[in-house]
Amino acid sequence: MINISIAEEDINSSDATALIEELSRELGRITGDSGQSSFTNTDLDIPRSLFVIARENGEANGCGAFREISTDIAEIKRMYARKKSDGIGHKILHHLEEKAKELGYSKVILETRKCNERAVMFYLKNGYKVTINYGKYENLEESVCFEKYLC
Repeated sequence: MINISIAEEDINSSDATALIEELSRELGRITGDSGQSSFTNTDLDIPRSLFVIARENGEANGCGAFREISTDIAEIKRMYARKKSDGIGHKILHHLEEKAKELGYSKVILETRKCNERAVMFYLKNGYKVTINYGKYENLEESVCFEKYLC
């Protein structure tokens, strides 16, 4: 039986480091950009930020984070699932949304590359809507930004 647990963990742990390195390699392969310039471990020093690891029968198989953008808005970062099945990505995303809501956020936003079709479809399937590009992605044609209101 598959047992998936999701919990806040130290982003500097060996499991977190391995997952983030895998994510960076995968993003580099798919998009040509590892995403490392858009999030660092110190981003979690921002109040009301969070990093989680998903464990399947004890084994680290995914991660995700969010950081505060404003009083009402959190930005989802470093979403990754080793297995593209078993619903790990969905469970991580749902967990992050619930935690963001508990911390008082009313909306979450995120960015991915248009060429990362699997990610684009994943976010659309999970209730995210395309929105105008924000922040450093504002003038990047290759980026697509999403938002979801937490109710």
